[in-house]
Amino acid sequence: MANKDIHVVPAGDGWAVEAPAGGKRAVFATQEEAINAGTERAKAEKVELLIHGRDGQIRERNSFGHDPRNIKG
Repeated sequence: MANKDIHVVPAGDGWAVEAPAGGKRAVFATQEEAINAGTERAKAEKVELLIHGRDGQIRERNSFGHDPRNIKG
């Protein structure tokens, strides 16, 4: 199965929402706008949202779909 996770990444002076499997990319002026758009898209597609910092490192991740971990609680 292809990785369909949604990523919020730096894009010049703005922020982009990317989906590697689809190759689609949308650019926003602020990270908050990109996170909001990425969250909606991740919920709709039932995938994980990965939020990157300016340094490119993943700083947060949220799952909106199939979570393969089996954690009780």
